[in-house]
Amino acid sequence: MGYGKFWLRNLTFALALSSPLVVSAQAPARFNSERPTARIDYWQKRAAEVDRQLTGKQSLRSYHLAFVGDSITDFWHLDANPWFPGKYCGRSIWDESFGGALPAQKALNLGVSGDRIEHVLHRLLPKAKGGEGWLDRGDLQPDSVFVMLGINNSFDTETPATDSIYRGVLAVVARIHERKPKARIVIQSLLPTDDDAKNRDLVLPINARLLAFAAGADGVEYLDLYPSFVDEAGAQRRNLFNDSLHPSRDGYRVWRDRLVAFLGGGSPESR
Repeated sequence: MGYGKFWLRNLTFALALSSPLVVSAQAPARFNSERPTARIDYWQKRAAEVDRQLTGKQSLRSYHLAFVGDSITDFWHLDANPWFPGKYCGRSIWDESFGGALPAQKALNLGVSGDRIEHVLHRLLPKAKGGEGWLDRGDLQPDSVFVMLGINNSFDTETPATDSIYRGVLAVVARIHERKPKARIVIQSLLPTDDDAKNRDLVLPINARLLAFAAGADGVEYLDLYPSFVDEAGAQRRNLFNDSLHPSRDGYRVWRDRLVAFLGGGSPESR
């Protein structure tokens, strides 16, 4: 090694030792960024949580309601929003009304953040057919299954998106009916986004088609939540959302009130 390279190497080493940016490997970590951590996304934790619940020894007979959906359904189970500090989701509302204090309204939440319709179909497909078997348990016999799906399929869409989403929701309804033939299936409308054009061209047309389908299908009902989440001009009520898609705690409270009225056989306006 030449003298110049030797000198440069030792100078670099000396500078590194004296640099305040170098942290000893023995120093305790102050930040998560300093700890080696395997990546596990939120949806994986959530799916594993549901899986444990469904494969545990505890009976599922006490669940009279089940909710199938994506993050909008999933976030009934979150309190403080982990992505938007200072904002809250629906946990307290869920515990109050669907956590078991009223046995007839005790609910099982099968929502998983990020799921598209095809992912839900896989979760509901029996294990014997290669799916995840989330409706396989014989002791899971809900009176009603509430479904809200499709908004995630409005991103990276198939064409035409309205047909893809509509047909996908019908496939989920058929799968639920196949696995739980005694359950009433309630299709809930898609909620408004903060994009007026998207609401006009996609959300409202899909909702109209789902309403028409439910009107002619045995054992299927429709719950139109959309009007409760828009103002007089038809725009999304932003105070009911944490972002462009997901309800805030106040939004989940509005949703809860509509569900309770529906379950109690409220007025037609509640449906």
